[in-house]
Amino acid sequence: MTQSAPGPRVPDEELLRQHVDGDPEAFGELVRRHQDRMWAVALRTLGDPHDAADALQDAMINAFRRAASFRSESAVTTWLHRIVVNACLDRVRHAAARPADPVAFDGTEIPGVAPATEPSSDPAERTALRVDLEQALASLPADQRLPLILVDVEGFPVAEAAELLGLPVGTIKSRCARARAKLVPLLAPGRLSTTGNATGNQGAGGDVPFETPRGTGGEHR
Repeated sequence: MTQSAPGPRVPDEELLRQHVDGDPEAFGELVRRHQDRMWAVALRTLGDPHDAADALQDAMINAFRRAASFRSESAVTTWLHRIVVNACLDRVRHAAARPADPVAFDGTEIPGVAPATEPSSDPAERTALRVDLEQALASLPADQRLPLILVDVEGFPVAEAAELLGLPVGTIKSRCARARAKLVPLLAPGRLSTTGNATGNQGAGGDVPFETPRGTGGEHR
């Protein structure tokens, strides 16, 4: 028996419209499509899995509730990420008075900075290098760390990162440049060397510890 080919992929905007019209499955499918990247942005912005999960949960509740306000002025994925970014920024502002926890980046995820030699096989050296990187990233102000995450780690085009953050393209470029410049002198001398422009690597995602929202809420600004 010949198995029929799967039908064409429903566009994101159509899924969002179906959700607004009452389809109980549409929003869950939309989230599944984009959850890995949204989770990566939240985790790398906040550094703590629990905070990231809470921010993402808040963001998806907001998106669920405000779907009818989508006006097709940007891609649905850009709209979703903007809500995630706003939720993360809310948490960053609320935590501003507390000591910052190191942001849990892997050293290989820092474009513009690369090992000067082959990676050491000594676990102690590798751990020390990672600690240096985490502490350096945690020291960046949020207004520089988030553009760097979006552009250099997650691979968003500068123009899309500017749209997500509601900033001019030139501001995104300058903040990324300042962030990269700050990272290098904060790292242990002789361990790392700059490699130039950002690579735009796509960050790895993972399972997102939240369910399709069923509650209410308002969009973060």
